[in-house]
Amino acid sequence: MKILPICDAADVDVLIVGAGPVGLTLATDLTLRSISTLSVETRAYGELPSVKSNHVSARSMEVFRRLGVADQIRSAGLPPRYPVDVVFRTTMTGIELSRIPIPCREDRLNATDSLDATWPTAEPPHRINQIFLEPILLDHAVNKCGVKLWTETRLTGFVQSDQGVTATVVRNADGEEVTVRARYLVGCDGSRSLVRRGIGARFEGEPVVQRVQSTYIHAPTLRDRIKGAPGWYNYSLNPRRCGAVIAVNGLDRWIVHNHLNPSEVDFESIDRDKSIRDILGVGSDFRYEVLSREDWIGRALVADRIRADNVFIAGDAAHLWVPYAGYGMNAGIADATNLAWLLAARLQGWGGSEILDAYQAERQPITRQVSVMAMEHARKVMSARQAIPTEIENDDAGAAALRAEIGKRSCQLNAAQFACGGLNFGYYYQGSPIIVEDEETAPPYSMGDFVSSTVPGCRAPHFWLQDGRSVYDALGPGYTLLQTSGHAEIARIEAACAARGVPLVVLDLSNEALPPEYSHALLICRSDQHIAWRGNAQPDDADALVAQLCAA
Repeated sequence: MKILPICDAADVDVLIVGAGPVGLTLATDLTLRSISTLSVETRAYGELPSVKSNHVSARSMEVFRRLGVADQIRSAGLPPRYPVDVVFRTTMTGIELSRIPIPCREDRLNATDSLDATWPTAEPPHRINQIFLEPILLDHAVNKCGVKLWTETRLTGFVQSDQGVTATVVRNADGEEVTVRARYLVGCDGSRSLVRRGIGARFEGEPVVQRVQSTYIHAPTLRDRIKGAPGWYNYSLNPRRCGAVIAVNGLDRWIVHNHLNPSEVDFESIDRDKSIRDILGVGSDFRYEVLSREDWIGRALVADRIRADNVFIAGDAAHLWVPYAGYGMNAGIADATNLAWLLAARLQGWGGSEILDAYQAERQPITRQVSVMAMEHARKVMSARQAIPTEIENDDAGAAALRAEIGKRSCQLNAAQFACGGLNFGYYYQGSPIIVEDEETAPPYSMGDFVSSTVPGCRAPHFWLQDGRSVYDALGPGYTLLQTSGHAEIARIEAACAARGVPLVVLDLSNEALPPEYSHALLICRSDQHIAWRGNAQPDDADALVAQLCAA
């Protein structure tokens, strides 16, 4: 365990506040780029997080693949054969209405019969609770990649100057103050972010979309009471209480979400135990132990700015929304991988003075779009739950037909949430200072649907190389020039990059089986997989092109 001992002062390139999944991703990414970082975290080393997050998206798994930790993550979580289907029932132990099939962990990489089986990626999604995910990220960051971490330490304030940021951190145990001088500071410090407040950023949007009572329970006999195959995410739809039950370890630990009705605004007035039993479909004889509990409000909020000079915010510090599609943590990981390569470009000297402007120009509009999508979906789901008929559990043909119809509608409504191809692969960056837009516009996308494209700003469509690697495995740490035609000249681009010290990898794809979207002879791709430029020939003024890509 390589934890940097606290000293009188520290000088680093980047100070990262918070060592949850977003902060650890950022610290690992920067460290692997030879950027000196220091992470400070209020919790003790190895102290487990809450059980909030349960899903790692395909795009996040692509990031973890690049960082060298995807295999470890995919080998953890639920048991290998545990069904990770999304199941709709009258209660957890009641009548099944329908299910959305999702491959179990053992079958995930070879699955062909699920909604996301044909997604263009080397890394499909992975269902894993944060209490299993975060220790893997922590071990990989600190013990394998050498990330420097001060635990049980909190940020108390910071000031900026032309030279960077001077921050004060305090050790929890004895109140010792330490000064940290950093070129940049990034707040990955959650919804109550001190860093966000420190730069004067404010949340904008809808402060209350949904209220939820969440309880993490130990219930050894619950799985035995489930009729039929269990599932990972289980919706209970009955007139008494609607909610969801999430399998944490596939054995005896579960999260029960009690979705409060719009008229229920006081958490304390809701009988937690009765609500849990109504969702589970069990009587007073059923025994369970409460491991933790949390009452929370689903929101749709985005910070009005995510950067102030040398200070940035990411993850929940920058955006909060109803956690449909699991896009709180996953959007934060996208923030981290976007910011890491921009910071590295600037600190390594090849990125110009305006390259960091791309972070807000690219990430803030996307988070606003996702916030709107999540809010719209939440309202549809909440509306459907208010219309559960009292006869849904009756034992007659009419009730059976009713259950079939509700089950069908539930799958249709939620398929986009649990197979959200658009949120994974469809979003694109516009108006960025380092993307050279052309005459073609990017295809529209929704939460569920997308069209692959090489329009600048879009994610480069995935394909497999003949040597068995993903094309993403061959991307360099800065820019990669994709040469789809062996006859396309590239000397001017190479010379312009060399003159500015821009790291450029040339990838000859002329003998590869390319997707049809790769119709241009040359494309320049960033390390975060987004296309920055494309053309059928190198420009006459390659210096101007490279200058724009570097914001110089």
